[in-house]
Amino acid sequence: MAVGIAITLGACNPSGEKNAQATGNNPFFAEFDTPFGVPPFDKIELEHYKPAFLRGMEEQMHEIDAIASNTEPAGFENTVVALDRSGKLLRSVSAVFYGLNSADTSDEMQALSKELSPLLSKHNDDIYLNQALFAWVKAVYDGLGSSTLDKEQKKLVEKTYKQFVRHGAHLDAGKQAALRDLNSRIALLQLTFGQNMLKETNAFRLVVTDKNDLSGLPENLVASAAETAKAAGQEGKWIFTLHNPSIMPFLQFSDKRELRKQIFEAYLDRGNNGNDADNKETVKQLVALRLEKARLTGYDDYASFVLDDRMAADEQQVYDLLTRVWKPALAKAKEEAAELQALMQADGVTGELEGWDWRYYNEKNMRAKFDLDETQIRPYLKLENVRKGMFYVANRLYGVTFTELQDIPKPHADAVAFECKDASGEHLGVLYMDYFPRESKRGGAWCGTYRSQAYENGTKVAPVVTIVCNFSKPSGNQPALLSVDEASTMFHEFGHALHNLFKDVHYYGVSGVPRDFVELPSQVMEHWVLEPEVLAVYAHHYQTGEPIPAGLLEKLKKSGKYGQGFITAEYVQASLLDMDYHTLKEVPADFDVERFEADAMKRIGALRQIPPRYRSTYFNHTMGGGYTAGYYSYMWAEVLDADAFEAYVETGDIFDQATAGKFRKHILTPGCIDEATDMYKNFRGAEPGIGPLLRNRGL
Repeated sequence: MAVGIAITLGACNPSGEKNAQATGNNPFFAEFDTPFGVPPFDKIELEHYKPAFLRGMEEQMHEIDAIASNTEPAGFENTVVALDRSGKLLRSVSAVFYGLNSADTSDEMQALSKELSPLLSKHNDDIYLNQALFAWVKAVYDGLGSSTLDKEQKKLVEKTYKQFVRHGAHLDAGKQAALRDLNSRIALLQLTFGQNMLKETNAFRLVVTDKNDLSGLPENLVASAAETAKAAGQEGKWIFTLHNPSIMPFLQFSDKRELRKQIFEAYLDRGNNGNDADNKETVKQLVALRLEKARLTGYDDYASFVLDDRMAADEQQVYDLLTRVWKPALAKAKEEAAELQALMQADGVTGELEGWDWRYYNEKNMRAKFDLDETQIRPYLKLENVRKGMFYVANRLYGVTFTELQDIPKPHADAVAFECKDASGEHLGVLYMDYFPRESKRGGAWCGTYRSQAYENGTKVAPVVTIVCNFSKPSGNQPALLSVDEASTMFHEFGHALHNLFKDVHYYGVSGVPRDFVELPSQVMEHWVLEPEVLAVYAHHYQTGEPIPAGLLEKLKKSGKYGQGFITAEYVQASLLDMDYHTLKEVPADFDVERFEADAMKRIGALRQIPPRYRSTYFNHTMGGGYTAGYYSYMWAEVLDADAFEAYVETGDIFDQATAGKFRKHILTPGCIDEATDMYKNFRGAEPGIGPLLRNRGL
């Protein structure tokens, strides 16, 4: 079957000679001869991917056939472990291709990803819907009661069996055929959604030609906009974009209300412009197909299907949490709105406060209340210094060190690389960091792996981890200076990186943790960002080297809970919107995405000046996959991380070694060998309450 796929698709390039060359010199067809075995990014060309994917799928299918046709009795090693180890080449090329497709894509890569999508969907279904293979897996699962397997091995068997069931292995042939079709269509739609979102984000440019229209904007933002214009062939002008480092400070500081409105509305209308990148029909189809898939596999709605293997377990628990947070958040947001409306009127601006006014007057209000604004803080948050503070925290907690690597292949010229070593000197892995926005990179920030931690022939294979961000770039002679939010984001993604670096499991199948638990290691790291002892290490003025003044620190501390009504409301609104889509029991033919979103916000009494953090047509977390019926996970994990940090505070030492050791042992190391709830209780001794979260947010 796999051979047939390869023959049918033919060469990556119409030139057979070129394809032969790509195949013969394909870096994926040999062990990577690089420092620490990282991918040879400098040698990988576009034409290498497709032959590697095709051969990878073919090799894995041979491995699957060998398992399913084995004449020996089904056992843990010859069935479950063999399945877990299968697909080495496919795993390798997938990690590199999809990592770069997010961080440094091109039209050609996006076209290839669309071509590969149905093939990979079919390949995945060919494994999970293989009845002979499932019979072997079920035989091992049925024998667990009398087995001598250890806890990790038993967990692998249970997870593997459940994965087959969730993927439809128990369905009859007719339903399996329908499921294959649904999986293929859903995968392609999710891919299309993300590509449209990137296209829409890059499409809009606010071009300023009159220097007077720059009134209120910080110097670094003006300089960056001038560089953007110059790169676009419009020297002497200023270009502002929909990438966060450009639009967010523009909305905060621009004195020009009409320009704020223009860029704000463009931001909200991404994927909703009636063009070839419009996402409304994509959203409608995704929601309908996901519901159909859920019903086919025995669930009432798609949220029930997703939550079946999450900490939350069912949708009612999710709604209960979000509702408990929403009520005080809405009340606080209304208070904030009244204050901002009064400020606007004092400015002589008539009419009601609008969405494009909120950040601007919020910034003014913070200055009035605390004599503080972002421009005072940024000079003390030089990117490299923040990174130094981040590494300092990891060293104090866990004894790990990070050493920059110069002579090593990198995924992009902007990336930097570090070797991570444990306190014992043991190599833990390689960490890449890629900080700045570009048109080839999707928005936001994330952590991924170019190679996951594993064991091969009894030897531990260290991970290759990447952190990708979209921070404010250096401009002119000024280095990259971060906002407090960007500094928190760096610490957040670093928490994910530590989770990947510290993980120590023997099987891929027990490597991951539930989506609503995975944000705990990242969010807990944010608690150290503004701790005085940590700030003393990294918060130094980029020009003078002077530490951040005590008076400014005090202002930061006093303003810590300011604006939480807005911040919490926009997040909870997006989380509820995600759940509302995926708890639908039917999707009518005339389903209107805009009306559905508006009704969802009206139902909870959302303020019109605060749209959801992600509107439907650019809500990639849920529509692009990954956090589908799971955007609530950040709030769920915040209950955990707020309570977890209390464990340090209670000792009187935020670097308490015993607490850090327990966190590493019970949270960061074991993958999902234990249930998530048990992992947390093993660390903390009890389940968390919501109190610390509400206190932290001032709610």
